Amino acid sequence: MTDALTDESLLDPDPGPAAFGAVYRTYASQVLGYLTARGAEDPEAAMQDVFLAVLPRLNTVTGGSDGLRTFIFSVAHARMVDDRRRHGRAPAKVPFDPELDRREDLSAEDEALDRVAPGEVLGLLESLPEDQREVLALRLVAGLSIEQAAESMGRSAGAVKQLQRRGILKLRELASVKEYLKP
Repeated sequence: MTDALTDESLLDPDPGPAAFGAVYRTYASQVLGYLTARGAEDPEAAMQDVFLAVLPRLNTVTGGSDGLRTFIFSVAHARMVDDRRRHGRAPAKVPFDPELDRREDLSAEDEALDRVAPGEVLGLLESLPEDQREVLALRLVAGLSIEQAAESMGRSAGAVKQLQRRGILKLRELASVKEYLKP
């Protein structure tokens, strides 16, 4: 305990900043240790809450240093109980692990390929003009992105998008595909 904190300084009906500082310096590390040992999620924030509750009521404390210590740790205990209750009601926090995340939306291409047998895909692609067939083969069969397909064909990404769109529209027109692809 420091010399700045005396029973007489606590008896002052209007303790000033010096008394607040002395109380904080004297008990902050002990309160922090208590909250840490009791498993507070954020012991430093809880300690600040304790002193925010204690310091305005400092002039109402009776019993000198022992009374002040008892009061501070009763507030710290109450904050610890509040923290446990709050976390008892909150759902458990689990870090995100992409390996365990099984959510997945299939693209339209993937969904169409799941519905059509590989042999049928090749037959359907044969009915398209060469440039459209190449784009769809690169995009749907090889799984390349628009940019990758454009680079491999020596065309712009916009041209590849147009060829893909035209190819898919042409496939939709074919009677054998209407059952697989919805307009």
